[in-house]
Amino acid sequence: MIHLFESGGVLEGRYLDWFAIGIGTTLVLTAAAWCIALTVGILLTLIRMLPARLCAWFVGAYVEYHRNVPLLVQIFLWYFGVPSLLPRPARQWLNAHDGQFLLATTALGLAAAAYVAEDIRSGIRSIPKGQYQAALSLGFGYLGAMRNVVLPQALRHAIPPLINQTLLLFKNTSLAMAIGVGELTYRARAVESDTFQTFDAFAVATVIYLAVSLGIMLIGAACARHLKVGAR
Repeated sequence: MIHLFESGGVLEGRYLDWFAIGIGTTLVLTAAAWCIALTVGILLTLIRMLPARLCAWFVGAYVEYHRNVPLLVQIFLWYFGVPSLLPRPARQWLNAHDGQFLLATTALGLAAAAYVAEDIRSGIRSIPKGQYQAALSLGFGYLGAMRNVVLPQALRHAIPPLINQTLLLFKNTSLAMAIGVGELTYRARAVESDTFQTFDAFAVATVIYLAVSLGIMLIGAACARHLKVGAR
């Protein structure tokens, strides 16, 4: 039987603070990685659509790498491998500024960007080519046409898959515990180690993950209805 709020329970005293810190870190990690994913995803899409085979090859290789290499391996590569290539002052700066969090954010964001780029590209394909050509005829260049005409519509059509990517990114933040980021799973493990109440600690974490995931899904559904995604 779960005794969450009783003396020694996992939602009593400092343990409640640990869970609060954990979910706060998880949400910040998700938001920061999502910003990276969306920015890089848009850039990758723009590069891939350029009339140059090398650009398409580069983006294709980027997407395939992040799709086929396990995310945990990518996080380890960023945490253990990339800093070793940096000059000493940069490594010292990372050590002094929560390097685990920054590197985990980078790894998660760049991995998610590969999927976001494909979602946005699918959104662009759903837009008639005549709109892009009309923008060019009005005097817009490639970037102007994409920024003012094509991308706003593509992002609107890509909302459902982008919400799914946000949900996946939120759940994947749990992998950051492997390099010591104090997110929700890390804090649940710390509570379990301190109280030996394994089921209780991870039951709380499960409920929090489920609640936030459902919240993301509801927000996504509301956005889709508001923008009438798929309407003709």
